[in-house]
This record gives sequence, C-alpha cells and structure tokens, in this order.
Amino acid sequence: MARMKQTGRGASGGGSIRQKTLKRAGKTYTYWEARYTAGYNPNTGRQIQRTITGKTKSEVAQKLRQKLVELDMGTYQEPCQLMVGEWLDIWMTEYNVHLKPRTAESYRCQIENHLRPELGKYKLEDLRPHIVQHFCNELLRSGLTPKTVKTIHGVLHKALEQAVTLGYIRTNPSTGCILPRVTRKPLAPLDDETIKRFLTAVQGHRFEIIYLVDLFTGLRKGEVMGLTWSSVDFRKGTLLIDKQLQRVPGRKGSDRYSLTSTKSGKARKITPAPYVMQLLRRQKSRQAEWRLRAGPAWEDQDLVFTNELGGYLIPETVYKDFKKVMAAIGSPETRLHDLRHSYAVAAIKSGDDIKTVQENLGHASAVFTLDVYGHVTDEMRSESAQRMESFIEKLL
Repeated sequence: MARMKQTGRGASGGGSIRQKTLKRAGKTYTYWEARYTAGYNPNTGRQIQRTITGKTKSEVAQKLRQKLVELDMGTYQEPCQLMVGEWLDIWMTEYNVHLKPRTAESYRCQIENHLRPELGKYKLEDLRPHIVQHFCNELLRSGLTPKTVKTIHGVLHKALEQAVTLGYIRTNPSTGCILPRVTRKPLAPLDDETIKRFLTAVQGHRFEIIYLVDLFTGLRKGEVMGLTWSSVDFRKGTLLIDKQLQRVPGRKGSDRYSLTSTKSGKARKITPAPYVMQLLRRQKSRQAEWRLRAGPAWEDQDLVFTNELGGYLIPETVYKDFKKVMAAIGSPETRLHDLRHSYAVAAIKSGDDIKTVQENLGHASAVFTLDVYGHVTDEMRSESAQRMESFIEKLL
C-alpha cells in the first residue's frame, strides 16, 4: 500500500507534487508523483486528473512544469495509452495497405521476430531514444548484420513517424539512433572470358533466352520474369519495363505469384541492342509452338517467359538452374543478380554515359549509379591518363 506525503502545491488546479512509498515483497520503495488537472469531462463536469511519476522530486517538477506550460499554451495533448505492440498492429493494418506483398511480408517479419518481443511491452509515449539505441545495439551483438539492423530500425522509424504525424507522440525516439555502418559487398561482374564460357554453357538450355536477355539488358530478375508481350515493341525496338513478377506469400506451400509495379514504382522504356530483340522474336516463335501443342490448356497471361502451358515460371527454379550452369564453368559464387552488374559495367566501359545507364537500370538517380559503379569510371579515367601519357611521349 502506498503512503503519500504532500510537499508542495501550485495554484488552484495547477498541480501538486507528493512523495510516495510503496511496500512490496517486504521492501519499501520511494518515488515522487505529481497530479495536475488536464481539463474537464464534458459529460460530468468533473476534473480530468493526470499523474506524472519519477525517481526524484526535481525530475517530476520539471515534467509538471512542462505539462502546465502546454496547458496554458493550448498545445497539451492527452497521453497516449497505446503500447508499442498495439500501435505496430494498427500501423501495419491501416497505414500499409499500399505496400507490395513482399514488402508487407518483410515488415511483418521484422515486427514479429524483433520489434514486438523487445519493444512491444513499452507504452508508445514511454519509448525513449536510449531504449531504441540499446535495442539496435543488442541486435548487432546478437550476430545480425549491420544491413539487417538498419532494415529493422527502418521499419520501427516509419511506424513511429506515423505516430508523430497523428499526434500520438511529439517526437520520433528512433530519429537520433546511431546505426552500424553498412559496408557494401564488392561487385562481382563477369569478365569477358567468363561471359564467353557462360554463353557457350547456356546454348540449348531451357532458360537460355531468359539469361541472355538479363545479361544484355540489366533488368532485375522480377522484371525479366514479368516482361509481357504488350510491353515489347518490335517496330520501334523498345521494351516498356512497368511491372515485375513477385511472390505473394501465403500459408506454407500455398505461395503464388502476381505482376506488381517495379521496385521504384515507376515505368521506364529502354532500347536494348538489336540482338536482344532477335532473342525475343525467337522466344515468340517458340511460345507459338507451345500454344499450338497445348490447345485449350494454354494459359494466356501475355507473359514473354512461360512454361509450355503458358503459366509463369518459378523464379527460384530459374535461379537454381543458373547456379548449376555457373558451377559447371567454375564460377559457383556468381549470382543471377551479377548479370545485371555485368551489363552495367559493360555499358559504362563501352562508352554509355552514366545518365543513360541509370535510366536503363531503373536507379532512382545517377548519383546512386555512380556510387555503385564509380570504380569503373575510375578505371576508365586511369586508362585515359595512360593514353594521354603515351601521346605526350610521342611528342617529346
């Protein structure tokens, strides 16, 4: 049972501070409590009393002064009673309906695996920067990579930012968090010799055209798999990249795939090499043969790359076959995504300006493209300097 000792009172209705003791399990605890009037109930006319607690009198007094100033200024807002876990549920359900399926799945995983277990027990208004900082530090100590920690923090930051927008909290306690530095893995584009071995190895492979289109356009895996015939203009020699094939998570074993917008949400038009358009013509002829054989069983989804019944291909199967090919030619570490890097490096070395490469890859800005592939331009500048040196030597 708590006992109270009044030590001071402000103006009428302005709040008071008391020292309180609490006995629990044979021990006595002392703390300070302030009470203030936050307004009046419009139905009963009674005062709405709120409390503030703290370890020291000065701490509570400072908090009380702040509340009274807010009441005088008309900026006071009722304390939010939501727990962090409750708010995360509301945020995911009501404020993320626009997310792509895989993004929503990723958010839910971060919430269920990390945010709810560690932070869900806090009141939303009690979450402080040092609590978030400690949480992120513990994630790193547990063995998670800096990139994963940054991803988890990003989900929390977005959820809390929405709470700020709605007035549930005044500031975002995750804003000042110092995150571990993310080191980008070195790129592993295929060199010319490896590309030659790769081209030989995929001849006649069931996914040959997919791999070659990917290599010579730099499209993302989902963009290649989601390419539709309505986006292919053979007359103009262009491709409209406005969608991607993405997995829609379901219960175990019930995942499906659907066409969604691109990673950036923006469409882009590219003009690939004529060789790429020849590959697509080959694919169209092959698909026409499949359609005849399938008859009524054909699934007309307008997809460029399909199985022999017109259905979409499973991206994981395409990836596994690619890994087998690369292992066979002595490059087992090469990922399918490295074909995209190989295209970018080849394009820059062949003389394409960064802006063109950026637009073809679908990057948000040329600055990002330079950041990723800056080493290539550095090599080109060095080679340019050597050519100039040779020229000068001839003159001297």
